[in-house]
Amino acid sequence: MTGGSTAASSEPSVTDQAVYLLTLSRPRFWLYLAGPVLVGVAYAAGSVGELFAPAAVALFAYFLLPANVFLYGVNDIFDREIDAVNPKKGEKEARYRGQRSVPLAVAVSGALALALLPLTPPTAWGWIGGFLVLGAAYSAPPIRFKTTPLLDSVSNGLYVTPGAAAYAAVAGSQPPALAVLGGWLWAMGMHTFSAIPDVEPDRETGVRTTATALGEGRTYAYCGACWLAGAAAFGALDYRLGALMAVYPALVGVIALSSVAVDRAYWWFPAINTVVGAALTVGGLWVTLYG
Repeated sequence: MTGGSTAASSEPSVTDQAVYLLTLSRPRFWLYLAGPVLVGVAYAAGSVGELFAPAAVALFAYFLLPANVFLYGVNDIFDREIDAVNPKKGEKEARYRGQRSVPLAVAVSGALALALLPLTPPTAWGWIGGFLVLGAAYSAPPIRFKTTPLLDSVSNGLYVTPGAAAYAAVAGSQPPALAVLGGWLWAMGMHTFSAIPDVEPDRETGVRTTATALGEGRTYAYCGACWLAGAAAFGALDYRLGALMAVYPALVGVIALSSVAVDRAYWWFPAINTVVGAALTVGGLWVTLYG
């Protein structure tokens, strides 16, 4: 009787598990996947009604929460040993300890992407599939892109796929190649910058990344180069887009030359990215509403 009560009390409640999964999904980074959907819809829509098309709403809902549970859940499951010595875990992020609910939540979240297919045209399906493949292959063996310098960075173009899917779903055609290229380069820089605070924990556990291979100083240069090239690609579409995206190479230069700790600057970027994403979205909406 007593043993049964103890076992029952040690089992996390449904509320505790839900809170844990929300923390695992990195709420600060939700807009990294959902934000590109808003940008894609804003530039694809030809009327106000298309902004709220079923495909647009469904894609935003999926990439706001389920996609984040899928992406970060896969990451945490296969990074369990590495995260045991990562100071970010247990402070601002959840530390996976083998809870059975996590693989189940990841599987369900991935399967929910299939529900998008009846709501979207075939032009968007490749982007949805690309997100799932890259999202899993980034962390899961045998590919595990995150342990191969440069490929870890390049594969993070997966953050562009929600926006490309949204554009394709609403416009019925593929997004401009320069926009995809610019977004992909931005994501490469953002991913590699976010890996700088993990350099020491990764080295301690023998994980090789672009950041561990280059070291902090050269990683700043790499991020600046990615962001500068991304701004140039956007600028080739519209000089105003290029000017907006130029904030990133400028910012990394300031951080590299200042005394600001990178693990502190890292937490500025969710707010910075939200502001830049909002500016991109408003620009697209202006064209849609006022021509």
